[in-house]
Amino acid sequence: MPERASSAPGPNASLARVGRGLLAAVVLIALWQLTITLADVPRYILPSPLAVARALVDQHQLLAYHASITAIEIVGGLIGGVLLGLATALALARFRPLRRTLLPVLLVSQAIPLFALAPILMLWLGYGLLPKILMAMVIIYFPVASTGYDGLRQTPQGWLDLADTLGVNRRQRLLKVQLPAALPALASGLRMAASAAPIGAVIGEWVGASRGLGFLMLNANARLQIDLMFAALVVLVGFAVLLYFGVDTALRRAMPWQRDAVETPD
Repeated sequence: MPERASSAPGPNASLARVGRGLLAAVVLIALWQLTITLADVPRYILPSPLAVARALVDQHQLLAYHASITAIEIVGGLIGGVLLGLATALALARFRPLRRTLLPVLLVSQAIPLFALAPILMLWLGYGLLPKILMAMVIIYFPVASTGYDGLRQTPQGWLDLADTLGVNRRQRLLKVQLPAALPALASGLRMAASAAPIGAVIGEWVGASRGLGFLMLNANARLQIDLMFAALVVLVGFAVLLYFGVDTALRRAMPWQRDAVETPD
């Protein structure tokens, strides 16, 4: 039987992914500049890439200060949302009465617009870091809980039968059989959570804050400092990209046996 190729990305694969990302960024910047040149867009509507780059350099201290606040909110929301979502998935898989009660509540909660929650959290908790962290947690929580629960439910029946044959109790079966089987599905939820984490923090900052990239964007827009507003947006996009690829890399290392669906065997 031929040996199965390892799915862990090697140095060449990682460099190729970085190269493709840089190429995509160059193409987007070129299209950005081309749009400004051909359409003669005023700088107070869409600044040039060079103006945004200049704002990134000239205002780096201001951007770094506000970015550090947003980073705390994003990381705090990501950790809290992942832990709470995973705990919910395990509880739903373990306790049937809880499943019957909590699942409809989770589904109904997704119909509530996030912008409607932000003012309520500000009213209850003030304008500090906590409501922004909770907003990020709200966005992250449902993808992690839903994908984790789906993965736990889809454990191969053969694994469960083998666990029963070995006399494994329900708690051990959940943690040692179902949870490892759920990792591929849970990984999809974690990737979605990583890319969505900055959204909750910035929504909270837009509703009410005195610090953070969201606050800086609103303040720069009010002062018609559009280049600074776009510079803050670039930093925020950088956060989302780094967080996504950081989580993706960690998941690939945690599941070296899991091949990408787009990969083909040699």
